[in-house]
Amino acid sequence: MGQWIQLDTPHGAVAAWQADPGPAPKAGLVVIQEIFGVNAHIRDVADGYAADGYAVLAPALFDPVERGVELGYDEAGFARGRELVGQLGLDPALDIVASAAAHLRAHLAASQARQVIGTVGYCWGGTVAMLSALKLGLPSVSYYGARDLPFLEDPALVAAPRAPVMFHFGEHDPSIKPEAVEAHRRALPSMPVHAYPAGHAFNREVDPKAYDKGSANLARARSLAFFGEHLR
Repeated sequence: MGQWIQLDTPHGAVAAWQADPGPAPKAGLVVIQEIFGVNAHIRDVADGYAADGYAVLAPALFDPVERGVELGYDEAGFARGRELVGQLGLDPALDIVASAAAHLRAHLAASQARQVIGTVGYCWGGTVAMLSALKLGLPSVSYYGARDLPFLEDPALVAAPRAPVMFHFGEHDPSIKPEAVEAHRRALPSMPVHAYPAGHAFNREVDPKAYDKGSANLARARSLAFFGEHLR
């Protein structure tokens, strides 16, 4: 079970859900939220990765705009989440991820563990995770990042990625068409891109309209194998 801490960032203090695996963590992992905030689902995701041996932080990325955001999966939640994404911007989100990674490195040093950090992100957080690999050099797993395409069209960004990234998409995701998935393969041919017989947000266990157990379990197994390979 995790707990809330305060994280120092270039954009002020940000709350972060911290979940620890015990005395001998494998590595550190930043869990990057959807547009709904660090809600119960994201905290459960963080706790799950801690149970698998990772020291985890899930920073509340919207805190510089509005503190304590936890939105529902209804139209009002979607609308407010999109507003907050626009108000925050991607560069501040990356700054906060970098601060979370620095905090985890110090935390791991205190545990005499290797100070290797990765990220995993979902939806909007999936795009932030991709950029965490390409720009920050953090090995990352990106779930159904619907805002990736403009960055994939930047030759300077994709020509020399600073760290590996794995992608997970749903084959029936109306917001990410098959040609968009294929664009990831063309732009980053050395990176694994997986598609599943599911829709958007298939990992969101608390949302029966979106969740697909088989796809979620396979994607998680692949993610853990990716982290086992690259966070060591």
